[in-house]
Amino acid sequence: MNRLPLPVAKRYVLRLFISLKYVTANVVDRRSGRVVVTASSVEKALKEGLECGRTCNAKAAAAVGEVLAMRLKVDGLAQEPIYADAAKEVEKKGFKNRTKVWAILNALRSSGVNLHLDQDDHGPPGCP
Repeated sequence: MNRLPLPVAKRYVLRLFISLKYVTANVVDRRSGRVVVTASSVEKALKEGLECGRTCNAKAAAAVGEVLAMRLKVDGLAQEPIYADAAKEVEKKGFKNRTKVWAILNALRSSGVNLHLDQDDHGPPGCP
């Protein structure tokens, strides 16, 4: 009897990596376990356009989100549902990085990416 792989409900998920110096955002295809699209403030073109200095700020995070959105559109994935758990990302990165996490998420949304946040996410600071 052939077993078909179980469908993955949340096929594409957003994973963020935030350090003091850099921000990287990856979209992972959970079926294959591979990163399908990535953007990072480490990239020369992005780094030259930003004034991160020793620390990377929300402006850099938003730029990473915009580049990721552009690459998703080029690859035809912008309309696919991309899932993110903002609360988990903030918890994982620490409260200090909350602004950076939301800068990336808002940049993706405003660029037309079909972003789905988990139910527990209430938005950036100051939002209900």
